[in-house]
Amino acid sequence: MKITLSIAFSENPRTRPVLDGRANADGVDLVPSVVGPSELFWRQLRFGDFDVAEMSFSSLMIAQARGDDRFIGLPIFTTRRFFHSHVLVRKASGIDTPEQMKGKRVGVTEYQQTGALWTRGALEHEWGVRSQDMEFFMERTPERSHGGATGFTPPPGVTVHQIPEDKSVASMMLSGELDAAIHYRGHATLVNRSNVNLRAHPDIRTLFPDVRAEGIRYLAKTGIHPINHGMVIRRELAQKHPWLALNLMKAFNTANEIAEAERMEHVDYHIDTGLLPAEARDALAKQVVHHGILANRKTLETAAQHSLEQGLTPRLMKLEEIFAESTMEM
Repeated sequence: MKITLSIAFSENPRTRPVLDGRANADGVDLVPSVVGPSELFWRQLRFGDFDVAEMSFSSLMIAQARGDDRFIGLPIFTTRRFFHSHVLVRKASGIDTPEQMKGKRVGVTEYQQTGALWTRGALEHEWGVRSQDMEFFMERTPERSHGGATGFTPPPGVTVHQIPEDKSVASMMLSGELDAAIHYRGHATLVNRSNVNLRAHPDIRTLFPDVRAEGIRYLAKTGIHPINHGMVIRRELAQKHPWLALNLMKAFNTANEIAEAERMEHVDYHIDTGLLPAEARDALAKQVVHHGILANRKTLETAAQHSLEQGLTPRLMKLEEIFAESTMEM
């Protein structure tokens, strides 16, 4: 007899096959909901709304380190980004290089979110700019934030101001009250206020003139393509049904395979019409997004190291305590 589980995630090519039923978990009837990450993580951390859910990797580590054992991680990673390469700065801020972020006023939707974790980690390890060297202004309120649900307090030596409710990262960037913004999203949600496309504003530019080139450089040097979200399952369900974690992993691996195949189905048209060179087929056939610990251990351990260095977790979190035991060899 199948068990019924609620599951929530953001929609993308690697989750869509689970959403529409083409990728199923054996022994499980999944009841899916599409919820934006910002709202979803707050709801899951605060209220535990779903049996299985997409989750901020940074917030999961923080929650577990502080004794919240409601959820266990599943190494399902559907999104990646070179977050630091997307830092936004005011053109009048005097910031022309990453080193010049020192002493600047920096806006962030939420200090502990994984995109911000990766950005601060890159600034520190690549250019020597520590978290303590900047002054942060956080938009989300304690009532509707990951940090409010996990007991966030600013790490020692780090200044984090709460942005007043009548302002936002966007309004303060445009008014000149902020010099830069990291992991800026630009669309209002249940937990976010900023609703301006800063990237298109004439007074704002990216810190790195060539965002793509910086991502390529960082990957070539570090071997890391940053992960920001994983999945979690209620620990009590994983313990009651020892087969459940692996069956969910298999479902998302199947979904990933479907996404890979669908991408390649469109390639011939571009090659046949000359829009892409024939050799592009090999590059497009190379899988970039992999689930599991084995393919992602270095990236995950680097995120855990950043979390410790930045004072978000009091000790180095081990992958063996973050993720379900049965998934560690996948």
